[in-house]
Amino acid sequence: MTKPKHSSGSWKQDHPSTLFGNSVQRAERAVKQAMSHPQEIAIEHAFNSIEHAENAFQNALEHNEHLDMVEQNKDHLETIKQQLDEVEQIVEEQQ
Repeated sequence: MTKPKHSSGSWKQDHPSTLFGNSVQRAERAVKQAMSHPQEIAIEHAFNSIEHAENAFQNALEHNEHLDMVEQNKDHLETIKQQLDEVEQIVEEQQ
């Protein structure tokens, strides 16, 4: 049985640390895509995914939920951001 789309409580509000973890995973996939196909559109998509993950991080902090997991995901997000910076430099050098 699936959960109704318009339930009384927001899933994002109920599970901010899970949302953050999922956002970091999406950002990681976007950065890997940019690394394997270093093009401006892939880099832009990765930056947007990272921005979304950073917003989810703030939300998780505000709710003080599973801070050990949140901190671990934040560290991983910082690594992903460094990787994206490296890809962006490669693309800029190619132009």
